[in-house]
Amino acid sequence: MSYGQNTSPASRERSRRESDEGEGDRVGTQHKNATERPDHPHPPLRGDLSRAAGEVYGRDPRDRGGPAQPLLLVENLRKHFPVRGGLLNRKVATVQAVDDVSFAIRKGETLGIVGESGCGKSTTARLLMRLIEPDAGATVFDGDMVGSRSGISVNAMRRQMQMVFQDSYSSLNPRMTMVDSISYAPRMHGIPRNQASERAEHLLEQVGLNPRTYARRYPHELSGGQRQRANIARALALEPRLVILDEAVSALDKSVEAQVLNLLADLKQQFNLTYLFISHDLNVVEYVADRVLVMYLGRVVETGPVEQIYRSPRHPYTRALFASKPTLDPDRRTTEMPLTGDPPNPINPPSGCRFRTRCAFAQAVCADATPDLSAPFGAPPTDGPAHLVACHLPEAQVAAGIGHA
Repeated sequence: MSYGQNTSPASRERSRRESDEGEGDRVGTQHKNATERPDHPHPPLRGDLSRAAGEVYGRDPRDRGGPAQPLLLVENLRKHFPVRGGLLNRKVATVQAVDDVSFAIRKGETLGIVGESGCGKSTTARLLMRLIEPDAGATVFDGDMVGSRSGISVNAMRRQMQMVFQDSYSSLNPRMTMVDSISYAPRMHGIPRNQASERAEHLLEQVGLNPRTYARRYPHELSGGQRQRANIARALALEPRLVILDEAVSALDKSVEAQVLNLLADLKQQFNLTYLFISHDLNVVEYVADRVLVMYLGRVVETGPVEQIYRSPRHPYTRALFASKPTLDPDRRTTEMPLTGDPPNPINPPSGCRFRTRCAFAQAVCADATPDLSAPFGAPPTDGPAHLVACHLPEAQVAAGIGHA
């Protein structure tokens, strides 16, 4: 499978099985026999064992809540940052970075989050990892409440949920070699140094970096794509179930970006991973995601299956966002700006719908009440993921351009 090719999921799965069974030079095929030979130079990873168990028993042995239970459930997540000033450094204002964000990630899927800069995407990711403590909201990981006495602790959750950051250089310790950076987290969780180092070398091999060449190198000795591969290996060192990818490929050129995207797809199959993929690139999100969540000024304005969102966006902001995508088709050149103005100040966001100040269809109700995420009026019922939109106006009214600026 390659990024940019129109290949069906069935054919991609068939090709993956054939490549696993063959003896080609595909990176990572040697890990298949890790549990069959006791003298294998690298310790087997739980991802290998869970994949094998899943093929035999039909489910991941790490699965506690069952296949119907979302791997991650987020309800009313909120984070307001205080702005301090004056002689006494008192709070003078509040930045409403994330406001009542709710969503679920099902096991084995990829959820893409898109939106303008400053809409709260990266803050949401850091709140999920508890790198920033939320002001309110609940996070449930595979049926267990995070941080609750009867649920799962934050440290236990972090073993199963890891993050790959945008800046591949600053996220690595410049004084540590690649093998030390990757093995650091396992050692902190009680794994002996030699075993952690062997696992790190095995992961380097899995992400396409020869451990004999790159294990003892420092971050400045690697290219941007190689550093991001090392970051992905580090994220897999604790054998997580969910990986958060925060603009993980945005700093790479297109050729390297395609290689990393294909690598992520392969690793997802090998280790039974679930992805939360944050990106500005709408084309990349369309390729990797199963569902899409659109954010604007700290709130979710639309969510649904990627095919429905890209084929029939219903929120005015989502329509404008997709209309701004550049195209190489000379017959589809953009002659008018789909969206004008800057997002409002998150310190003092508009009342009601936060998009109303830039919406060409805004009406009085948009200022009086905050719209809830719900299925549009007249939408047919579906057994799959729901397509939800936070808008007071019917879809037909938005599509016809009926409204008042």
